[in-house]
Amino acid sequence: MDRSAGAPLCGRLSLRPLAERPRCSIIIPCYNEERYIEDVLRCALKQRYPPDLLEIFVVDGGSSDRTREIVARVAAEDPRVTLLHNPARIQAAAMNLGIRRSRGDVIVRMDAHADYAGDYVAASVAALRRTGALNAGGAARPRHRNGFQRALCAALSSPLGVGGSAYRDPSREGFVESVFNGAFRREAFEIAGLYDPAAITNEDAELNQRIIEAGGAVYLSREIVAYYYPRSSLPALARQYFAYGKGRARTLLRRRRLLSLRPTLPFFLVTALALLALASALLPSVRPALALASLGYAALVMAASLRVALRASPRDFPWLCAIFPTLHAAHGLGFWAGLLRGARDRGAR
Repeated sequence: MDRSAGAPLCGRLSLRPLAERPRCSIIIPCYNEERYIEDVLRCALKQRYPPDLLEIFVVDGGSSDRTREIVARVAAEDPRVTLLHNPARIQAAAMNLGIRRSRGDVIVRMDAHADYAGDYVAASVAALRRTGALNAGGAARPRHRNGFQRALCAALSSPLGVGGSAYRDPSREGFVESVFNGAFRREAFEIAGLYDPAAITNEDAELNQRIIEAGGAVYLSREIVAYYYPRSSLPALARQYFAYGKGRARTLLRRRRLLSLRPTLPFFLVTALALLALASALLPSVRPALALASLGYAALVMAASLRVALRASPRDFPWLCAIFPTLHAAHGLGFWAGLLRGARDRGAR
């Protein structure tokens, strides 16, 4: 992992001991999640953790489907569930609303498009107590419900798909830059501040970066198990990663650095190919270099796709050949869009 930014991932803060069974507040941001919300609520209610030490906030961004109706019905059955309204709609604002209303010493984020192990909360608390981290979480383990998602899950297990991101590896254990969702000691928000309320994407990574820069630590544990469902089509994936790229650029502009160079690799790839294409249009002598770079990238994508398909399912090969370039191009273009928007906003100010 690249640590060029110089932030010690292991942390340097001295914290008070966390109780063996602290009060925990689960916060679930959502918007139009009628297909998933009851399942994740039932999972939260069935956590193997003292019931009197759990409270659950569903923070809804004004859903137009049956999400609020479902949550209200579950809340009528169990008073631990509270429905909150999030007028800003975005997840960062939802988390901040829930944090302000919560009473827990530990704040556990759960997303609606995910399944959680029965000991998810208990394992998160155990990791916080054992490591002294301000945030502890597990790896992002993808699950599929259709053929495209199956191929995407395979791609997200490949270094070409995620660039060696630690929180994508369920076998990893240790201090990292970020985790999937996470369970935070309340002190994390007192020390590093709340979520950036204007962040549409990358809000988790940006908050974790502030935690690390403030001397805290983020810990990845194999014992914290959750599964999420990725995008179910190529256009939806492209939109998601374009937004991710914009979010990363926004974080870079606001924090003046990133904890590693890994998130910028698609940006450099897109920039290099674009510059070669522009140069070749003006200088014929550059065209062989463009052809060589394009063929090299295509060969890399096909080799990685074949390797992943042989390990997962040969039927995934065509999808994989489309998924890898989509991940890279969408993220890289989104990063450019984020930089340009930041420059425009700065100029306007």
